[in-house]
Amino acid sequence: MNSSSPLIFDRDAVRRHLARALPRFTEHDALFRDSAEQMQERIADVKRTFTARLDLSPFPFLQNATTGGGVFLDEELLPFDPQSFDLIASNLGLHWANDVPGALKQIHNTLKPEGLFIATLIGEQSLRELRACLIDAELSVSGGISPRLSPTIDLLTASQLMQRAGFSLPVVDKETVTLLYSDMFALMRDLRGMGQTNAHTQRLRHATRRAVFFEAARLYQTRFGDAEGRIPASFDILHLHGWK
Repeated sequence: MNSSSPLIFDRDAVRRHLARALPRFTEHDALFRDSAEQMQERIADVKRTFTARLDLSPFPFLQNATTGGGVFLDEELLPFDPQSFDLIASNLGLHWANDVPGALKQIHNTLKPEGLFIATLIGEQSLRELRACLIDAELSVSGGISPRLSPTIDLLTASQLMQRAGFSLPVVDKETVTLLYSDMFALMRDLRGMGQTNAHTQRLRHATRRAVFFEAARLYQTRFGDAEGRIPASFDILHLHGWK
């Protein structure tokens, strides 16, 4: 990682959260499974056989690929020689990198000439409903706010980062996936089950007052609940595609 990059995420906490989620991940993998299926389709559309494949996903999905230790592979410090792989994929993992430009540059260097990089990451205004309700609830109950959800990058920034890393013919597009839950606590259990819980370096180091979460759940239901009592959770998924 570039020493000048800000430390936004506690990478040890990210690893702990992913490792904790692994045993029961398939009970909470709808978002990961959907994006992985789309990536498989995009790879299949490329009329080429890839013989040396690297999966950087926190929960690997590529068959017959090097994974480098699964959830513990650090995309910020790849332990591979330059020009080692002709396909590198990452499904919903790069949004935890402190140095996304540096990670993309390392991926580019690790690709063979004419190699393909394909990835998804959580970006844009993901979990905007949860973010707004937590902020308002914490302000109301505690009189201040603390970092609870990760900062994200938008479509334009992702495209610029791909170009800066040296990828040819970079393509970046976005889809919004909306999952429905019975209440906010069901959503939070699902996020924990995906390993996507708070790892911000400035997160609170003590327990949050329960009243904050109860107020946030009330606001969520009031503002966004549908006729059947369900609440939506929006995820903006960025799809990245580029060649060496």
